[in-house]
Amino acid sequence: MLFYDATYILVLIGALLSMWASARVNLTYKKYAQVHSRSGLTGAEAARRILQGAGIYDVRVEHISGNLTDHYDPRGKVLRLSDTVYGSPSVAAIGVAAHECGHAIQDDQAYAPLRLRAAFVPVANIGTKAAIPIILLGLVLGSSYTLVQVGLLCFACGTLFQLITLPVEFNASARAVDILGNTHMLSEDELKHTRKVLSAAAMTYVAAAAASILSLLRLALLFGGRRRD
Repeated sequence: MLFYDATYILVLIGALLSMWASARVNLTYKKYAQVHSRSGLTGAEAARRILQGAGIYDVRVEHISGNLTDHYDPRGKVLRLSDTVYGSPSVAAIGVAAHECGHAIQDDQAYAPLRLRAAFVPVANIGTKAAIPIILLGLVLGSSYTLVQVGLLCFACGTLFQLITLPVEFNASARAVDILGNTHMLSEDELKHTRKVLSAAAMTYVAAAAASILSLLRLALLFGGRRRD
Protein backbone atom coordinates (compact mmCIF):
# COMPACT_ATOMS: atom_id res chain seq x y z
CA MET A 1 0.00 0.00 0.00
CA LEU A 2 2.93 2.33 0.74
CA PHE A 3 4.21 2.01 -2.81
CA TYR A 4 1.20 1.11 -4.96
CA ASP A 5 -1.84 3.29 -4.33
CA ALA A 6 -3.77 6.12 -5.94
CA THR A 7 -1.98 8.79 -3.88
CA TYR A 8 1.28 7.87 -5.60
CA ILE A 9 0.25 10.37 -8.29
CA LEU A 10 1.29 13.10 -5.83
CA VAL A 11 4.84 11.73 -5.77
CA LEU A 12 4.89 11.52 -9.56
CA ILE A 13 3.77 15.14 -9.85
CA GLY A 14 6.54 16.19 -7.47
CA ALA A 15 9.11 14.20 -9.43
CA LEU A 16 7.99 15.74 -12.71
CA LEU A 17 8.21 19.24 -11.22
CA SER A 18 11.74 18.56 -10.02
CA MET A 19 12.78 17.13 -13.40
CA TRP A 20 11.30 20.12 -15.22
CA ALA A 21 13.05 22.61 -12.94
CA SER A 22 16.38 20.80 -13.26
CA ALA A 23 16.12 20.65 -17.04
CA ARG A 24 15.16 24.31 -17.20
CA VAL A 25 18.10 25.54 -15.12
CA ASN A 26 20.56 23.41 -17.10
CA LEU A 27 19.24 24.62 -20.44
CA THR A 28 19.12 28.25 -19.31
CA TYR A 29 22.62 28.13 -17.88
CA LYS A 30 23.98 26.43 -20.99
CA LYS A 31 22.43 29.14 -23.18
CA TYR A 32 23.82 32.10 -21.27
CA ALA A 33 27.15 30.43 -20.57
CA GLN A 34 27.82 31.19 -24.23
CA VAL A 35 27.32 34.94 -23.65
CA HIS A 36 30.59 36.48 -22.50
CA SER A 37 30.43 39.55 -20.29
CA ARG A 38 31.89 42.80 -21.56
CA SER A 39 33.93 43.14 -18.37
CA GLY A 40 35.77 39.89 -19.13
CA LEU A 41 35.65 38.93 -15.45
CA THR A 42 35.54 35.25 -14.61
CA GLY A 43 33.18 33.89 -11.98
CA ALA A 44 36.04 33.65 -9.48
CA GLU A 45 37.26 37.19 -10.17
CA ALA A 46 33.74 38.58 -9.84
CA ALA A 47 33.27 36.74 -6.56
CA ARG A 48 36.48 38.13 -5.09
CA ARG A 49 35.54 41.67 -6.13
CA ILE A 50 32.09 41.37 -4.61
CA LEU A 51 33.41 40.00 -1.32
CA GLN A 52 36.05 42.74 -1.07
CA GLY A 53 33.47 45.38 -1.92
CA ALA A 54 31.30 44.08 0.91
CA GLY A 55 34.24 44.24 3.31
CA ILE A 56 34.47 40.46 3.63
CA TYR A 57 38.08 39.28 3.73
CA ASP A 58 37.82 36.00 5.64
CA VAL A 59 36.01 34.02 2.91
CA ARG A 60 38.13 32.03 0.45
CA VAL A 61 37.06 31.46 -3.15
CA GLU A 62 37.92 27.96 -4.29
CA HIS A 63 37.36 25.72 -7.28
CA ILE A 64 35.24 22.58 -6.96
CA SER A 65 34.67 19.94 -9.61
CA GLY A 66 31.28 19.27 -11.15
CA ASN A 67 28.57 21.15 -12.99
CA LEU A 68 26.65 23.79 -11.01
CA THR A 69 27.91 22.38 -7.72
CA ASP A 70 28.54 25.92 -6.51
CA HIS A 71 27.86 26.66 -2.86
CA TYR A 72 28.89 28.72 0.13
CA ASP A 73 30.12 26.90 3.24
CA PRO A 74 29.46 29.15 6.27
CA ARG A 75 31.32 26.83 8.66
CA GLY A 76 34.55 26.84 6.67
CA LYS A 77 34.08 30.37 5.31
CA VAL A 78 34.64 29.05 1.80
CA LEU A 79 32.85 29.95 -1.41
CA ARG A 80 33.23 27.08 -3.88
CA LEU A 81 32.66 27.56 -7.60
CA SER A 82 32.23 24.74 -10.09
CA ASP A 83 34.04 23.95 -13.34
CA THR A 84 31.51 25.88 -15.41
CA VAL A 85 31.63 28.96 -13.18
CA TYR A 86 35.08 29.43 -11.66
CA GLY A 87 37.04 30.28 -14.80
CA SER A 88 34.21 31.31 -17.10
CA PRO A 89 33.70 34.97 -18.14
CA SER A 90 30.04 34.41 -19.08
CA VAL A 91 27.10 36.38 -17.72
CA ALA A 92 25.73 33.08 -16.39
CA ALA A 93 28.90 32.28 -14.44
CA ILE A 94 29.14 35.78 -12.98
CA GLY A 95 25.49 35.58 -11.92
CA VAL A 96 25.96 32.27 -10.14
CA ALA A 97 29.14 33.49 -8.44
CA ALA A 98 27.35 36.64 -7.31
CA HIS A 99 24.48 34.52 -5.94
CA GLU A 100 26.90 32.53 -3.79
CA CYS A 101 28.46 35.80 -2.64
CA GLY A 102 24.94 36.79 -1.63
CA HIS A 103 24.98 33.89 0.83
CA ALA A 104 28.37 34.98 2.18
CA ILE A 105 27.00 38.48 2.71
CA GLN A 106 23.92 37.03 4.42
CA ASP A 107 26.24 35.15 6.76
CA ASP A 108 28.33 38.25 7.44
CA GLN A 109 25.21 40.27 8.24
CA ALA A 110 23.63 37.50 10.36
CA TYR A 111 20.64 37.26 8.03
CA ALA A 112 17.94 35.62 10.17
CA PRO A 113 16.50 33.12 7.62
CA LEU A 114 20.03 31.85 6.85
CA ARG A 115 20.74 31.35 10.55
CA LEU A 116 17.39 29.59 10.96
CA ARG A 117 18.11 27.28 8.03
CA ALA A 118 21.56 26.42 9.36
CA ALA A 119 20.12 25.61 12.79
CA PHE A 120 17.42 23.47 11.19
CA VAL A 121 19.78 21.32 9.09
CA PRO A 122 20.37 18.54 11.67
CA VAL A 123 16.67 18.42 12.57
CA ALA A 124 15.69 18.12 8.91
CA ASN A 125 18.34 15.48 8.16
CA ILE A 126 17.34 13.28 11.06
CA GLY A 127 13.64 13.82 10.44
CA THR A 128 13.64 12.88 6.77
CA LYS A 129 15.72 9.76 7.38
CA ALA A 130 13.67 8.59 10.36
CA ALA A 131 10.17 9.41 9.09
CA ILE A 132 9.36 6.33 6.99
CA PRO A 133 10.96 3.79 9.41
CA ILE A 134 8.98 5.29 12.31
CA ILE A 135 5.72 5.18 10.33
CA LEU A 136 6.35 1.56 9.30
CA LEU A 137 7.18 0.65 12.89
CA GLY A 138 3.91 2.20 13.97
CA LEU A 139 2.04 0.05 11.44
CA VAL A 140 3.89 -3.11 12.48
CA LEU A 141 2.96 -2.46 16.10
CA GLY A 142 -0.74 -2.46 15.29
CA SER A 143 -1.22 0.92 13.66
CA SER A 144 0.20 2.84 16.61
CA TYR A 145 -1.31 6.30 16.19
CA THR A 146 1.43 7.95 18.25
CA LEU A 147 4.32 6.50 16.24
CA VAL A 148 2.63 7.27 12.94
CA GLN A 149 2.09 10.87 13.98
CA VAL A 150 5.72 11.14 15.12
CA GLY A 151 6.79 9.84 11.73
CA LEU A 152 4.64 12.40 9.95
CA LEU A 153 6.05 15.14 12.16
CA CYS A 154 9.60 14.03 11.28
CA PHE A 155 8.81 14.21 7.58
CA ALA A 156 7.21 17.62 8.09
CA CYS A 157 10.54 18.85 9.48
CA GLY A 158 12.14 18.12 6.11
CA THR A 159 9.34 19.95 4.33
CA LEU A 160 9.70 22.92 6.64
CA PHE A 161 13.41 23.04 5.85
CA GLN A 162 12.60 23.28 2.14
CA LEU A 163 10.25 26.18 2.84
CA ILE A 164 12.81 27.98 5.01
CA THR A 165 15.30 27.65 2.15
CA LEU A 166 13.13 29.66 -0.26
CA PRO A 167 13.59 33.16 1.23
CA VAL A 168 17.31 32.48 1.69
CA GLU A 169 17.78 31.64 -1.99
CA PHE A 170 15.54 34.40 -3.35
CA ASN A 171 17.27 36.97 -1.17
CA ALA A 172 20.72 35.83 -2.32
CA SER A 173 19.67 36.22 -5.96
CA ALA A 174 18.20 39.66 -5.31
CA ARG A 175 21.44 40.74 -3.64
CA ALA A 176 23.42 39.37 -6.59
CA VAL A 177 21.44 41.32 -9.17
CA ASP A 178 21.64 44.55 -7.14
CA ILE A 179 25.40 44.23 -6.63
CA LEU A 180 26.15 43.41 -10.25
CA GLY A 181 24.06 46.36 -11.37
CA ASN A 182 25.35 48.86 -8.82
CA THR A 183 29.01 47.96 -9.42
CA HIS A 184 28.51 47.89 -13.20
CA MET A 185 30.14 44.48 -13.48
CA LEU A 186 27.29 43.71 -15.87
CA SER A 187 25.42 46.12 -18.10
CA GLU A 188 21.63 46.34 -17.98
CA ASP A 189 21.15 44.07 -20.97
CA GLU A 190 23.59 41.54 -19.48
CA LEU A 191 21.69 41.66 -16.21
CA LYS A 192 18.54 40.55 -18.05
CA HIS A 193 20.34 37.35 -19.02
CA THR A 194 21.64 36.85 -15.50
CA ARG A 195 18.15 37.30 -14.03
CA LYS A 196 16.89 34.50 -16.27
CA VAL A 197 19.63 32.17 -15.04
CA LEU A 198 18.99 32.97 -11.38
CA SER A 199 15.20 32.71 -11.83
CA ALA A 200 15.60 29.27 -13.38
CA ALA A 201 17.87 28.23 -10.50
CA ALA A 202 15.32 29.50 -7.97
CA MET A 203 12.66 27.29 -9.52
CA THR A 204 14.62 24.20 -8.51
CA TYR A 205 14.11 25.18 -4.87
CA VAL A 206 10.43 25.92 -5.46
CA ALA A 207 10.03 22.53 -7.14
CA ALA A 208 11.83 20.78 -4.28
CA ALA A 209 9.54 22.43 -1.74
CA ALA A 210 6.45 21.53 -3.78
CA ALA A 211 7.60 17.91 -4.13
CA SER A 212 8.17 17.67 -0.38
CA ILE A 213 4.73 19.13 0.36
CA LEU A 214 3.09 16.66 -2.02
CA SER A 215 4.92 13.73 -0.44
CA LEU A 216 3.89 14.90 3.03
CA LEU A 217 0.30 15.22 1.84
CA ARG A 218 0.43 11.67 0.50
CA LEU A 219 1.71 10.28 3.79
CA ALA A 220 -0.94 12.24 5.69
CA LEU A 221 -3.69 10.85 3.44
CA LEU A 222 -2.40 7.31 3.84
CA PHE A 223 -1.63 7.26 7.54
CA GLY A 224 -2.75 10.52 9.17
CA GLY A 225 -6.14 9.22 10.22
CA ARG A 226 -5.00 5.88 11.61
CA ARG A 227 -5.67 5.32 15.29
CA ARG A 228 -5.16 2.41 17.57
CA ASP A 229 -8.29 0.28 17.68
